[in-house]
Amino acid sequence: MTDTAIAPAAIAPTVAAPVVTDRLHLLPQTNRLRALHTVIRDRDASRADFVQTSAQIFRQLLDTALDLLPVVSQQVRTPVGQTYHGLRPAAPICGVSIARAGESMESELRAMLPQTRIGKILIQRDRTTKLPHLHYAALPPDIARSQVLLLDPMLATGGTALAALALLREYGVFEEDVVFVTLLSSPEGISAVQAHHPRVRIVTSAIEERLNGDAYMVPGIGDFGDRYFGTDQPR
Repeated sequence: MTDTAIAPAAIAPTVAAPVVTDRLHLLPQTNRLRALHTVIRDRDASRADFVQTSAQIFRQLLDTALDLLPVVSQQVRTPVGQTYHGLRPAAPICGVSIARAGESMESELRAMLPQTRIGKILIQRDRTTKLPHLHYAALPPDIARSQVLLLDPMLATGGTALAALALLREYGVFEEDVVFVTLLSSPEGISAVQAHHPRVRIVTSAIEERLNGDAYMVPGIGDFGDRYFGTDQPR
């Protein structure tokens, strides 16, 4: 996979607040969820607290995302000899994490669905130009048969998400078969994804106020990958 630069989504000076629809799912803003956000948004939070608390939010996000996927009927016999009329996924489920930050969500998905395959896409944004560069992808060859959970904790400008979605389309994945699972979203990022891929569903735990001049979300949590993996701290 060659290193390819992809034009970022334009950052409008003012973007209207996104409307929650069947394509944009915002977790219920419960007291519990806000308490979890209070921990991860605290700049003085320890790395252990940041990691453990993020995982609790990831579990809520993934539960919501999985509930959006199509199902079919399945009957099973219970231990007391009765029939239970249940459900099972209608298609294989594949997680795709956008490295590096998206890898933080993999362990929760594996815990919930141990049999699920996970692909990876490496897209890095230049800190100066804000251009996302596609460096690497490892996806199952038959991913087009799957329902895809695209994993990235941050949806800021939308440039990285658009690059990942374009790559999935090259592999034959239809928009309606993708659920983008993200911790924080900006109005600008949501607008960019919905404009280019209107049938992709987005699941997020918070919609931020805006992007600042450095393309960080406000109020935000800073660089998620640095804080999660500890690369913002000296040894």
